[in-house]
Amino acid sequence: MARPTDRPPYRGTVTPPNPAAAPFPARRGPVRRVVSLVPSLTEAVAVTAPGLLVGATDWCSHPAGLDVARVGGTKNPDVPAIVALAPDLVVANEEENRIPDLAALRAAGLRVMVTEIRSLPQAFAELTRVLVEGCGQDRPHWLDAAEAAWREVTPYEPRLRAVVPIWRRPWMALGRDTFAGDLLARLGIDHVHAADAERYPRIDPARLPAADLVILPDEPYRFTAQDGPEAFPALPAALVGGRHLTWYGPSLAEAPAALGRALRAAVR
Repeated sequence: MARPTDRPPYRGTVTPPNPAAAPFPARRGPVRRVVSLVPSLTEAVAVTAPGLLVGATDWCSHPAGLDVARVGGTKNPDVPAIVALAPDLVVANEEENRIPDLAALRAAGLRVMVTEIRSLPQAFAELTRVLVEGCGQDRPHWLDAAEAAWREVTPYEPRLRAVVPIWRRPWMALGRDTFAGDLLARLGIDHVHAADAERYPRIDPARLPAADLVILPDEPYRFTAQDGPEAFPALPAALVGGRHLTWYGPSLAEAPAALGRALRAAVR
């Protein structure tokens, strides 16, 4: 959920089939060319091994100045263009990318590593898998720094309850089993739809469970001070960077401090 888009995130009552279960072929030699279909993983690879990345989606905005071939969106990648880049590895995510596209890449003979990330520990494990096992790199120092930053987090006491919209028209919010929800829980924020049957349930801002605040990220919907808070007039609004709330990569090292500042500004 780390990109602007013209469609809401996956919505369903069950977890979509996980393409990560597909066999991952062993490396046939050094990995010198990587295509990333996930903004978070693009930044992780580019920061860890400059020059390794040869292709990324149109939504891959970090690191700044990234100069690689663009291969379409996360939900509509240009499969022939990716194949033409002849990557040694394609990295993807089971929520960000579609199974048919990943299947087409595999059918073309490409090695595709698919991540599943629903929690902070899982993010650290999957980043290690992508960078060390997949790309053949040493474990990066920024990953150690990110783990240290989250170990030092002191959660809010007493804990706060928040509604966390991630889309408008229709209104949708964080539900069960999400990476962003796990980050907030570690900061002492319990989001009110965590027990919902859906991962991204539709909500009615006029009919919400009791909450202490509303948290409005700028991804995947770009909430701003002028677009979002007015729908929740009874709640203080925390405007947060979507990159700090939903990305798993180098931004994790600064995420606890950045999210903490935004939350403290809203709840004094």
